Amino acid sequence: RDNQKMPVNFVLLVSRQGKTRLTKWYQPYTNKERSRIVREVSSMVLSRNQKLCKFIEWKNEKVIFKRYASLYFIFGVDNEENELLTLEMIHQFVEILDGYFNNVCELDIIFNFHKAYFILDELLISGELQETSKRDILRIVGQQDALQQTP
Repeated sequence: RDNQKMPVNFVLLVSRQGKTRLTKWYQPYTNKERSRIVREVSSMVLSRNQKLCKFIEWKNEKVIFKRYASLYFIFGVDNEENELLTLEMIHQFVEILDGYFNNVCELDIIFNFHKAYFILDELLISGELQETSKRDILRIVGQQDALQQTP
């Protein structure tokens, strides 16, 4: 395994209409590459039949995605990564967002994108799973909220 590569290369949240709601990059892509990745991956995921597998081999990576309500949660990972573990990371992220926002919806992500990034940063650091405990992540985010509200 190349020492420069991380298990998760990027995370995208895309609406059913194709609007990008969140992007997180764990590899040094140029702006042009990022735009191309968002465009190509979003197009592949949105046009994919619902009954087909949620794993797509794309270039030198795997794209793993799952739709929750009106949002697609998309992770780009190395070819060697376990697809089911990646699906579990996606599910974990959604459950933490649900716990924080009390049943997360697309508008929560739009208007509180900084909180979504903060939660993602607690879950994944440098593209690697950092914390698996939903309770711990929610406690840390709650502490962060308390700090911000303190005068």
